[in-house]
Amino acid sequence: MAIRLGDEAPDFTADTTEGTISFHDYLGDSWGVLFSHPKDFTPVCTTELGAFSAAKAEFDKRNAKLIGLSVDDVESHGKWAGDIEETQGTALNFPLIGDEDRKVADLYDMIHPNANDTLTVRSVFIVGPDKKVKLTLTYPASTGRNVTEVLRVLDSLQLTSDYKVATPVNWTDGQDVIVVPALSDEEATERFPKGFTALKPYLRVTPQPNK
Repeated sequence: MAIRLGDEAPDFTADTTEGTISFHDYLGDSWGVLFSHPKDFTPVCTTELGAFSAAKAEFDKRNAKLIGLSVDDVESHGKWAGDIEETQGTALNFPLIGDEDRKVADLYDMIHPNANDTLTVRSVFIVGPDKKVKLTLTYPASTGRNVTEVLRVLDSLQLTSDYKVATPVNWTDGQDVIVVPALSDEEATERFPKGFTALKPYLRVTPQPNK
């Protein structure tokens, strides 16, 4: 069964490269980024895990915990970690789930039979502190993810969870945002003391409120 936005992220207990983890306990009050890899010792995954490890400090700043998954066992992950550090210049620095029985992959619908009936697609789930799924992304196994985009959408999710705004196309942290249509002009004036510009009655732009 596909996981939809707003669903509670399924909890699970699994062995990882950092010991046995209960997913909800691991997240605690943090945001979470769970992402899957089709298999150990594969080229695209090796570059991804290196890039996410290099960017871990950026996720830490956003109170977001990384956790990866691959459908091989933890012993295999440990050997692969050496290759990741050697080729990418950054050691793996977050848990990587061993999912050889595909329990977690099935729980999160990470295996798409029309793509491959044994390997996960490149799924990304961002989970809020309330344990609800806030974003899902699905890439084919052949296409590597963009770490900058994951950070960008995390910034948007965190901003829009706290303020009555939406983020426009190609938005990045610090740029102007859109006042949600549900707010009247009077309410918007009260909520956004920096003011707003009405390009159209339904398109009102205001400086990012937490900057």
